[in-house]
Amino acid sequence: MGQPMRPRLVVSALLPAAVTDRARAEFDALVHEGADDMTQAEAIAAVRAHRAEGLLLVNTLRLDAATLAALPADLRVAATCSVGFDHIDTAAARARGLIVTNTPGVLDDCTADFAFMMLLAAARRAHEYDDIMRAGWRRRIGQGDLLGVKVSGQTIGLLGMGRIGRAMARRARGFDMRVLYHARNRLPPALEQGATWFRDLREMLPQCRFLSLHAPATRETDRIINAGTLALLPRGAVLVNVARGGLVDEDALYDALTSGQLFAAGLDVFRAEPDFDLRFAALPNVILSPHIGSASVETRNAMGFRALDNIAAVLAGRGPIDPLWS
Repeated sequence: MGQPMRPRLVVSALLPAAVTDRARAEFDALVHEGADDMTQAEAIAAVRAHRAEGLLLVNTLRLDAATLAALPADLRVAATCSVGFDHIDTAAARARGLIVTNTPGVLDDCTADFAFMMLLAAARRAHEYDDIMRAGWRRRIGQGDLLGVKVSGQTIGLLGMGRIGRAMARRARGFDMRVLYHARNRLPPALEQGATWFRDLREMLPQCRFLSLHAPATRETDRIINAGTLALLPRGAVLVNVARGGLVDEDALYDALTSGQLFAAGLDVFRAEPDFDLRFAALPNVILSPHIGSASVETRNAMGFRALDNIAAVLAGRGPIDPLWS
């Protein structure tokens, strides 16, 4: 007897070798090997040609209504290798009967590590210090020069208190910071761990020397950080965003950074990625990174493996591990 047929899978993104090796070992996998992730047209063509039952993607591939309509009926599951899923029209996917999964949990610590690194780097002017050293130093820096903002013992506000927000709160407590948070609903005390909930974001902001964003991109959160909300922060506050660029009105953010309303910012995400607003690159009080908060070997492998676990479970008839709806 021949070998049983393996489920057919398209891997549309450039992923770590450990993930693609496992995909080839466990599936009849068509693994993309181009210079960039597949476009919508390329993904549709690949799924059709391979008669794929599963699709592994990342947030560079938008599964909008038109793309979902063009995918063949053979496709049963699409697994995004991310926590966020604002690149997927979930209503259209659900109406089509396509199961969609994400990868919650596996990247919380790594992303929170990165967010706190950005907070420290922004507050303590790491970008400017690094530039001085790379230029050769060779000049005295006085006791009153290039002063940063102390982090330990300060108050931090968290916009969003999901898994990553709670991981950020744990790190802040390690620096003896007072933790405030705004979310639609208050967490139970066991998850709050002493943090203070604010139903009204505008009530929380005046108390926040630091503000870290951990909310999803939704219609309600679009540009939630704007001229009005930034003005409520104490003058000289520090902003960190490793969540979604859509949370921020970038014109208002630029104005706050150049006026002194914000002392500094750490930005990993932008409204137009990868074509971000280059004005931020010219500001010495901004530390920038290319949407890479989860980028460690261990975490990116874990994300890919979790996506493959979801696809395998669905195609084996067991149901998804991390469905976007029940």
